[in-house]
Amino acid sequence: MQPTGGRDTQLRDSNSQKVHPQPMEETNNQTPEAGEALVSKIFTNISSLKSAYIQLQAAHTPYDPDKIQAADKLVISELKNLSELKHFYRENNPKPICISPQDSRLAAEIQEQQSLLKTYEVMVKKFQSEIQNKDSEIIQLQQMIQEATQKRAKLEKNLKLRGLSARESEGSVQENGVFSTDLTPDLFKSAVDAASRAIHDFSKPLINMMKAAGWDLDAAANSIEPDIIYAKRAHKKYAFESHICQRMFSGFQQENFSVKSESLAVTKESFFHQYLALRELEPLDSVGQSPDSMFGNFCRSKYLVVVHPKMEASFFGNLDQRNYIMGGGHPRTPFYQVFLKLAKSIWLLHRLAHSFDPAAKVFQVKKGSEFSEVYMESVVKNIAEDEGDQKPAVGLMVMPGFYIGGSVIQCQVYLTGKLPEVDAPAQRPVDPTLGITLMPFHNLGQTSLSLFSIRSVNVLNT
Repeated sequence: MQPTGGRDTQLRDSNSQKVHPQPMEETNNQTPEAGEALVSKIFTNISSLKSAYIQLQAAHTPYDPDKIQAADKLVISELKNLSELKHFYRENNPKPICISPQDSRLAAEIQEQQSLLKTYEVMVKKFQSEIQNKDSEIIQLQQMIQEATQKRAKLEKNLKLRGLSARESEGSVQENGVFSTDLTPDLFKSAVDAASRAIHDFSKPLINMMKAAGWDLDAAANSIEPDIIYAKRAHKKYAFESHICQRMFSGFQQENFSVKSESLAVTKESFFHQYLALRELEPLDSVGQSPDSMFGNFCRSKYLVVVHPKMEASFFGNLDQRNYIMGGGHPRTPFYQVFLKLAKSIWLLHRLAHSFDPAAKVFQVKKGSEFSEVYMESVVKNIAEDEGDQKPAVGLMVMPGFYIGGSVIQCQVYLTGKLPEVDAPAQRPVDPTLGITLMPFHNLGQTSLSLFSIRSVNVLNT
């Protein structure tokens, strides 16, 4: 048992000692590790501030008010944190730190790396945005290229229609304004041959469709031109070619080709320009782009006189195509496209004829005229003459002839036996040497067609 006096003495000694409590954080702040933690925290805050500022910049391109406001708040928040660290350092009264300085430093490094990662994410998004903008620009440029290509094709088509394409400009006009394509009788002769072939090419489908529709071709040929003795039954095709020729060349001698138009060509050069413009074009493309041009109106009017409505109704069972043409259109049917090729060849021949000075003149010979090799060419070669050396006479004129530059391009005729004499109309030009009556194309009569027969008319009436 311990004496009481000794215990009291111990208590007095203990009470005489002074205790001075020291805050744990203050003690810790005095260590180097705490200072390093504070510096690391400052750097982390600066990195976060940098990341927030980059987000603010990115929000301006493209401009996004919501992102700008959010980034602005983040920048302000980081600035406040930095300000608090500054005050904390000055007052030297940091809040208690529950973790060791080593853990604090590691956490600060992690936070700094996270801030850098956010910075990289912002930059990646910015690059992605720029890539998207570039892709949009590429798409827009591709669309512009496509539109420019379409406009170029359209302009080239328009230039061709006006005879000003590069191909025609280089091949037709020289620097001094003279046409490099020689305007000679040979060029005109080639156009005449092309027109003759086109008449033949159109007559074939026309005859085939008449045959398929049940027409009496013998009666039809006899109605076009009666009292013709054909050497072969197949030669009756020339009657249909003659019918087509008479209709297509009606009005040829007139400058407007009997087509009403306000833009009538008045110079030789303009006729030749029109010839060059249409020569390289498909006729369907020409009338498709300019349906009411002079050529378009010419095609429309000639079709209506060459193909009779009753004939067309027998071909197609209706008059839809005819009504469409009368309404100002140009159908894309195979039959009409074949006709357009015929119309183009005749139109080109007319444009070329009026390009000469003086213009080429067209003529025809009457039925029953004595054959002359000067003005005529037989469509059937190697004809054997009858006994008594009686010269054959003209039965049909299949293609007219032309006067050009003092020379003659022969008309094409189908010859038959000697026909009875017919009274010639008054005031027709007569060749003084051969006594052959030569008649220009004027006001040709119109043939009236029916499904079963064609009434005969004198196609040579003027």
